[in-house]
Amino acid sequence: MKIAIIGAGNMGGAIARGLARSAKDVTIAVSNPTTGKLDKLKTEFPAIETTTDNVAAANDADIIVIAVKPWLVEQVIKEIEPGAPQVLVSVAAGIDTVDLERMTGETGMTIFKVIPNTAISLMQSTTLVASRNATAGQEEMMLSLFSAMGETFLIPEKQMAAATAMTSCGIAYALKYIQAVTQAGIELGIKPGVGMKMVAQSMNVAAELILQNDTHPVLEIEKVCTPGGITIKGVNSLEADGFTAALINAVKVAAK
Repeated sequence: MKIAIIGAGNMGGAIARGLARSAKDVTIAVSNPTTGKLDKLKTEFPAIETTTDNVAAANDADIIVIAVKPWLVEQVIKEIEPGAPQVLVSVAAGIDTVDLERMTGETGMTIFKVIPNTAISLMQSTTLVASRNATAGQEEMMLSLFSAMGETFLIPEKQMAAATAMTSCGIAYALKYIQAVTQAGIELGIKPGVGMKMVAQSMNVAAELILQNDTHPVLEIEKVCTPGGITIKGVNSLEADGFTAALINAVKVAAK
């Protein structure tokens, strides 16, 4: 199987690296208009085929991943002219699969919309997948390819905006928490670098409690909120200041 990736930027490059590490019996071709990023990829993974010619990369590919800026997607699709039995994958947010199908000019072509987040560079992405005209086998194949780069979720396309607001945007919200609590620590005498690592590790632990124990945040919060203790005072202060409402509103606004 050959996978062509059009675009070697942050997302395209991360996908290429992830596939090169994990995918077996797969030929990977990456195209980009300039050679700098291609040369770096080739140095890291000599087996990756690199070219500045999008058409050459996509011509005999089984799967074509479009990893360019949203305003360039239609231009690239018109250039490479994908068609069945090829599978088209777009990582561009804001472009629906119905629009991608229209761009191909081929009704019924198998298309996937795949939205990773920035943690894909660490192979820890939360990747959202929606399909159009795909079989169950094709959906399983796509989930398998991207699961090597983190957790992958197949969802209805109509849920993409909400899920993206929770996952991709959610990283920014989590980072704002780290920033704010670190600032509080500085005021209380904790050095910034040390405090930031403390908070980041605490967030990592909180996430692992949920992921590994299949539990619920409420249950884990109860475990650390002893009667009259300092944690419940802090939790109640967060609620009084609108912490939960602010996060809910942030997700809802981002999903619009």
